[in-house]
Amino acid sequence: VQLVESGGGSVQTGGSLRLSCAASGFTLDAYTIGWFRQTPGKQRELVARIINGVTTNYADSVKCRFIISRDNAKNTMYLQMNSLKPEDTAVYYCAAKRPGISEWDYWGQGTQDTVSS
Repeated sequence: VQLVESGGGSVQTGGSLRLSCAASGFTLDAYTIGWFRQTPGKQRELVARIINGVTTNYADSVKCRFIISRDNAKNTMYLQMNSLKPEDTAVYYCAAKRPGISEWDYWGQGTQDTVSS
């Protein structure tokens, strides 16, 4: 059972990045899925999530810029990040958890995304 991230990297301010997270050993559509990010010295922050397979929630800091999605056929989730800012620089993690459970069950390995000014 694992989540494997890909995509991301470095981009200039105003650019876009797309993160992918492929699941194996379990089916994503049965889980709440989300993307987190973390910078040194700060707590991991929930950036976006899909609950009940339909409802999306976003952190205020990324609303109207980031889009979370899922492809059930590929068992993969995505985070499209647009209009990137230097403050979006962080390590990004995908995660999945069973509905109604507070703890996240599975985590991706993390990917460093850097936005330069």
